[in-house]
Amino acid sequence: MKSIGARITVFYAITTTAILACLFVAGHYLLESYLIHQLDEINEAQFKHLKATLGPDYRTLTPSTVDDRIREATESASSLFYVDMHGPMTNRFFKSHNLQGHSIPDLVGQHTYSIDVDRIGELRVSEFLLPPFEVMVGTPLAPVYDLLAGYRKVFFGLLAAMLVASIVIGYVLSKLILRPVRVIQATANRIRSDNLNERIPVAEVKDEISQLARLLNQMFDRLETSFDEIRRFSADASHELKTPLSLVRLHAERLMINSDLDASQKESVQVQLEELARVGQIIDELLFLSRADARAITIDLVEQRPEAFLHGFEQDARVLAEHHGVKFVCDHRGEGTVAVDNKRIRQVLLNLLVNALNVSPPGGVINLESLLSDGVWRLSLVDDGPGLTPEQCEQIFERFVRLNPAGKDPHGSGLGLAISRSIVKLHKGDIRATSSDVGRGLRIVIELPAGNAIAWPAATI
Repeated sequence: MKSIGARITVFYAITTTAILACLFVAGHYLLESYLIHQLDEINEAQFKHLKATLGPDYRTLTPSTVDDRIREATESASSLFYVDMHGPMTNRFFKSHNLQGHSIPDLVGQHTYSIDVDRIGELRVSEFLLPPFEVMVGTPLAPVYDLLAGYRKVFFGLLAAMLVASIVIGYVLSKLILRPVRVIQATANRIRSDNLNERIPVAEVKDEISQLARLLNQMFDRLETSFDEIRRFSADASHELKTPLSLVRLHAERLMINSDLDASQKESVQVQLEELARVGQIIDELLFLSRADARAITIDLVEQRPEAFLHGFEQDARVLAEHHGVKFVCDHRGEGTVAVDNKRIRQVLLNLLVNALNVSPPGGVINLESLLSDGVWRLSLVDDGPGLTPEQCEQIFERFVRLNPAGKDPHGSGLGLAISRSIVKLHKGDIRATSSDVGRGLRIVIELPAGNAIAWPAATI
C-alpha cells in the first residue's frame, strides 16, 4: 500500500480488532474458570446439606437408612445434582436416581474434576470425605458450555462490528492526522520557479509536522534567494554584455567594409558577425525572461476578433512554410472577441511555427486550429515531425532545452518555448504539449481567456 492513510487505517483496524480479540479470549478463560469455581461451591453446599440431612449418627446408619434420609433431598434437586455415596471397599450406600444406575468415576488423587458419564454427559464432580464414607457430588457442565457458546457468538459478532467500526474510525483519523501533510503537499506543488514567494502555513502547535513545515519554508527561503541571485546575475550579465558586444560588432562591420581583406578573411569576419548576432539574440531573450520573472513586462491588451489576427499571421506562415517545402493550414471556429497583445502572441506563434518547420519533413503539413468557445480561445498547432515522449513534452518549456532531430540545425538557443510560456502566462493563459493524441507529430495547445466568447458546439481541439 503506497498511501500512508491506507496504512494507518489498516494498522489501526488490525490493532484494535486484535486487542479486542485478546480481551475476549481472556474474558472467555476467566468466565469459564469463574463458572466452574461456582459449580464447585454449589457442589460443596449440596454436600453440607446432605451431611446435615444424615445427622450426627451417620456412622451407624445402614444403607437403607441412608437412602431413606437423603433420597428426598436429592430427588428435589435431581436436575442439578448427581450424588454417589460409597463406603470402604467401594460398597455403594447411595446413588441418586438420575445416575440411571451408573457410578461417578473416581479419579485417584483429584478432589474436583470434570468427567464424561455415559448417557448423562459431562459433569463437574467434587469428592468429599465423610468417614467412613466418600460422597461424590456432580453438577452438569452443559449449562456452562451453553453460556460459553453464547458468549462466543456475541464475541464474533462484536469482533466483526469492531473491525468495521475500526476501519471507519481509522480512515477518519488518517484524514485528520494527514490533513497538515496534504496542506504541505498542495502548497509545495504550487511553489515553482515563478512562484517562490508562497510559503507553507505553519500551525501554532509545535509538533513534528509543524517543524517539518518550518524546515520546508526555510528551504524555500534559500531557494528563493538563490533564484533571485541567478535572475539578477542573468539580467546584470545580459545588460553588461550588450555594450561590449555592440562595440565588437561595430568594429567587425567596419573591418568588413573598410579593410582590404581577402576572401577567406572576409568569410571569417562574416562568421563572427553571425555569431555575434546570435549571442545578441540570446542576450535579448535572457533579458526578456529576467524581466518576465520580475514581472517588469507590461502587455498591451487589445479587444479584437481573432479572425483578423490569424489572417495576417497565416500569410506570413504560408511563406515560411513554402520556403521549407511544407504546407501550412489554418482553421478558425467560434464567434466573439479576445483581449491579447498582438505583438506578443504573434511572437509565440512564430516560435512554435519555426520549431514545427525544423522537425517537419519536406511535403509535410502543419495545422493551426483555432477555437473560440466557452470563455476560452484555444490555439492548437500540430506538426508532422516524430513527436516527443511525455517526459520531453514537460521539458521543452524549460530554458536551454533543445531536442533537435537528427540532421536538423542545432543552433537554436533553447529559449524560444520558455519565452512563449512567459508570454502566455502574462496573458493569464496556459500552454502545454502532447504527442499522445496525434499519432505522429507534436501538438502544442495554447489556451487564453476570452470573456465574451460564444459557446461553440464543436469544441474538440
